[in-house]
Amino acid sequence: MKPIAALSCAALLFAPLAFAQQYPSKPIRLVVPYPAGGPVDITARTIGPRLTEVLGQPIVVDNRGGAGSILGSDIVAKSLADGYTLLMCTVANTINASLIPKLPYDVLKDFTPVTLVVIITSILTVHPSVQARSVPELIALVKARPGQLSYASTGNATPAHLAAELLKSMAGLDIMHVPYKGAPSAVVDLLSGQVQLALLSAPGVVPHVKAGRLRALAVTNAKRSALLPELPTMSESGLPGYESEGWHGLCAPARTPRPVVDRLYREIAAMLRAPEISSRLSGVGAEPVGLPPERFAVKLREEIAKWGKVVKASGMKVD
Repeated sequence: MKPIAALSCAALLFAPLAFAQQYPSKPIRLVVPYPAGGPVDITARTIGPRLTEVLGQPIVVDNRGGAGSILGSDIVAKSLADGYTLLMCTVANTINASLIPKLPYDVLKDFTPVTLVVIITSILTVHPSVQARSVPELIALVKARPGQLSYASTGNATPAHLAAELLKSMAGLDIMHVPYKGAPSAVVDLLSGQVQLALLSAPGVVPHVKAGRLRALAVTNAKRSALLPELPTMSESGLPGYESEGWHGLCAPARTPRPVVDRLYREIAAMLRAPEISSRLSGVGAEPVGLPPERFAVKLREEIAKWGKVVKASGMKVD
């Protein structure tokens, strides 16, 4: 090999490493594909300041809500793969993969998974007037009164909607769907008894459960929650294999240099082990995780396959 050619190959080989050693050298934009103040925004603004400290550059949270997370996700998918534009990805990204026929990006091809940050606790909750104190009792009640009970969701084709459709499919239930524009309005009608049940994230319902205004029957997650440790999982309650977890992760554009991905993963995983960060997230129903990139990639594929089956079986369409 000629000396110049050899030097060129060496430069290409060590370029990613050199880039990673300099990274970051300017502010990092963290796109949250939802409005400010929601659960995903809270997660981003919890990890943002600590990332700023350890990386030595500002983390600028950019709320780009719209189209069920598609608007903000598309911005990141089409950004430079240099580690300076990142996405707070969620379960909605894996649902949209099968729900939206002409999605402007491919979730598996156009993003690089960095880490699963938190898993969100969700709870099957009923109005106190519902004569059921367990999941089996609720299933029996619904089967005795097909089509007479209704459930609230945070909107058509949202994770709360998919979670209920999964319950209906696995238990063979006939329950009417009542979509709302977000959790607050869904909880208001659940509290008043306008709807009888819902599967919603913990922050919106736990205070009402503890006050006796709502009754919690089970968590929809794979394991019990520290928020309500006495509450069984759906799987423990007679629906083995049921699992519907909300989650927030970090993704970068495809082809982001691996040293940059590894740096971000290491810093976030270490941060999530810090007691002050862990307790802050746990207090809002978010379980710190910190999965490595490869394992997060596997989860994304599994979630796309899982929710694709639910979307197909329910015949769900976007508004």
